[in-house]
Amino acid sequence: MSNDTSAPDDDKVPEQEPAAAQEAAPETVYVPEHPRCGFVALVGAPNAGKSTLLNNIIGQKVSIVSPRVQTTRTRVLGIATEGDSQIVFIDTPGIFSPKKRLERAMVAAAWQGATDADLVVLLVDAARKSIDTDTRAIIARLKDSGREAILALNKIDLIKRDKLLALATTLNAEGIFTDTFMISAETGDGVEDLRNLLATRMPEGPWHFPGDQLSDIPMRLLAAELVREKLFLQLYQELPYSATVEPEGWEEFDDGSVKISMVVYIERDSQKAIILGKGGQRIKQIGAAARTELEEMMERRVHLFLHVKVREEWTNDPERYRDWNLDYNA
Repeated sequence: MSNDTSAPDDDKVPEQEPAAAQEAAPETVYVPEHPRCGFVALVGAPNAGKSTLLNNIIGQKVSIVSPRVQTTRTRVLGIATEGDSQIVFIDTPGIFSPKKRLERAMVAAAWQGATDADLVVLLVDAARKSIDTDTRAIIARLKDSGREAILALNKIDLIKRDKLLALATTLNAEGIFTDTFMISAETGDGVEDLRNLLATRMPEGPWHFPGDQLSDIPMRLLAAELVREKLFLQLYQELPYSATVEPEGWEEFDDGSVKISMVVYIERDSQKAIILGKGGQRIKQIGAAARTELEEMMERRVHLFLHVKVREEWTNDPERYRDWNLDYNA
């Protein structure tokens, strides 16, 4: 099933496509006299708001967002520059008690991101009625590893001040937090203060990326993730986690437009009807939403084709895990 208005028929795939969220290189590249650069891991329970926070700090979408837990499947690098400091953010999958192979691999990736980072920011959903089990488990593991963290209480616009202060007091009693920020990743409230502090804490050293680069994600993979985001936004109560999206074709045209072909893989044939919808209307809506966002992001016309295919037991295919930089044996 495809979603497009006037796409050409040629299916050639070029060897390379633009990097995601990367602008044209400036004529002169700024090199700070006293550069700082480091890695910051954003960790937290599922749906704490890590991807929303990352996108807010970067100023552009580099990680997909949906109301569904565990939307992020692998570590996503977002890059922010603040003065002489370059902050490389690692948006990790939500940390919880995994049961299936894919879940174990995602949680392992999250902890590896925290281990490798110079700083850890623990994001907590302050709007919850109590501190959830997953957050308590994260704090316990940080304690066991002797790791300090920065506490970011998110969704402060949804909680009364007295309850927010009580939550901050309770969490700081754990003794592992060096700083506490009260933020709204959705509105941006308090995010700039957090970003400024992180910039001052970066170790001295050269930048790892050009000053205008916002992510290390290839554009074709970000496009696939955007389609997956639209799938979950429209079908998060119906569609199982055993749905994934992979790029199939990418072709540039002389008029500046691009043809993108994506495959939505599911594990059972019975799931096709959920995605296609009556008369193919659901897949058209998903494609239209993804195409609109891609065109805004890429500032060019996009011809987007979506196909739905069955790949049984793909969650047990080691190749899929390599594509996401996940450990199949985690």
